[in-house]
Amino acid sequence: MTWPKNSYSRQPGDAEAGIVTTDDFAPFHQRDDIFTRAFWDDGIRSAKTDAFFASYRMEAAPRRGDGFQQRDFALRNAAWLISDIVSERSADKGLREGFQAPIQPDTPVAPDPVPVDDTGRMSTEIKRIARFFGADLCGITGIDPRWQYAARVDTRDMSDAPNDLPPGITHVIVLGHQMEESLVATYPSALAGAATGREYSHEAAVSMQMAAYIRNLGYEAVASMNDTGLVIPYALKAGLGEYARNQMVITPQFGPRLRFSKIYTNLPLTHDTPKQLGVAAFCSICTKCADACPVKALPYGPPSTDRPNRSAIQGVRKWTSDAEKCFGFWAKLASDCAICMRVCPFNRDFTKRRHRLWLRLALSPMRKLALWLDRGRGKRVKPGDWWSDA
Repeated sequence: MTWPKNSYSRQPGDAEAGIVTTDDFAPFHQRDDIFTRAFWDDGIRSAKTDAFFASYRMEAAPRRGDGFQQRDFALRNAAWLISDIVSERSADKGLREGFQAPIQPDTPVAPDPVPVDDTGRMSTEIKRIARFFGADLCGITGIDPRWQYAARVDTRDMSDAPNDLPPGITHVIVLGHQMEESLVATYPSALAGAATGREYSHEAAVSMQMAAYIRNLGYEAVASMNDTGLVIPYALKAGLGEYARNQMVITPQFGPRLRFSKIYTNLPLTHDTPKQLGVAAFCSICTKCADACPVKALPYGPPSTDRPNRSAIQGVRKWTSDAEKCFGFWAKLASDCAICMRVCPFNRDFTKRRHRLWLRLALSPMRKLALWLDRGRGKRVKPGDWWSDA
């Protein structure tokens, strides 16, 4: 897909979703994603990055203390298993499904589509089915070419490849998958990485099942995880939450503790409405994530169009991390890091009344009081304590 310079168009709901694009906007090439660069960019790839990926195969896994022992890596890698099986099944075709390519359909489109006379009712049904399959959140928005990758990646040689979808795709169903709070509390550790891996495996299964359901109804549906398009703008436009300084979507139900997947479809649906909750206003006075980042990869100050390196999208005014610094720390750990998620004041259990009361304060003009009340929270839990409680 070619994006003519200076010819982008803002979409309905951009302001409510907190999305601000500028005249020099350009869609993102997935080849520039920091994880993809680790395979082809000599400025990123190193012995440490190779060891990072090897550790997910139980090779070169460090044995250096609490949270990085064999059982920690064993649990993390087992949590990734279903996602790994899906992502590797078309490797010989240059397709890493769910990451550098959409998940390939296992179900044909039924020849006779079910009539849809009420798109609102169908949207309600889709959300019910999403809950049935195990998604924690579900929102619906329209496809937006700005957030589609300019090209995907052929993993055989890491070259650009066409980023095509079936013709007639009009909607994006966004699914949220809650990460285990007790594991998130142990970041940074290989043990905590099990929270990430489990949700990638969950989202692979849920998105594939949802896509199969829609295809059985007689409509196109493409299951997608990190591939094909940027999920955060879609989650914002689907009304699931608001963008934060830590680069995450803050949701009223789970704070930042979510992974997102998506389904592209032409099933007739009604779109959800994006909303400004007050998260950005809170982040404007809070720097806990930036303060806690060991490599100072997160920004201070207001949102801007600054691009630390090529792994940042061009022409979007937002808080943007330095992905090279961030991934460098991941490589050093041989596991993912989400300290910024752990320390976020919104990382709370909102099933508890006291945390719901705090949320009301944080999203109100009383946000400074909410920030003061959050002092001392977000400290790391020892991974050994998690095992002791198991």
